[in-house]
Amino acid sequence: MNINITKLSPSAKLPDRGSEYAAGYDLFADIKEEVKIAPHQTLMVGTGLAMEIPEGYFGGIFARSGLSAKEGLRPANCVGVVDSDYRGEVKVALHNDSEIERVVTPAEKIAQLVVVPFLAVEFTEVSELTDTDRGSGGFGSTGKH
Repeated sequence: MNINITKLSPSAKLPDRGSEYAAGYDLFADIKEEVKIAPHQTLMVGTGLAMEIPEGYFGGIFARSGLSAKEGLRPANCVGVVDSDYRGEVKVALHNDSEIERVVTPAEKIAQLVVVPFLAVEFTEVSELTDTDRGSGGFGSTGKH
């Protein structure tokens, strides 16, 4: 699959795949100087990139495991969504879950992009749903005996 991508600034870095079988492509901070994120605060960090995700797919923006586990930084919305009709700059809302200030440096890997297919659906309103053994059992209901 080919995805058209545009650098919106000369310092922007194209997404990079860490290994041959990696599902995610690293996204890099396109910032001029380091920025600080206070504990429990969120900061929008641009990638300097715009792209054309193909129709029928979306770009999922996920945390990088090392950054979240070691630094406490993750996308604020947990998983960001880049729709196929969006043409603006891809940005990551980085949230600091830690108790100390964190620093993001220029060209630092800040998240990963995974291109994911999805099904477009139509919703039909009905007066009643079909019954199942589970019924309306919610969180944790299937683990109880």
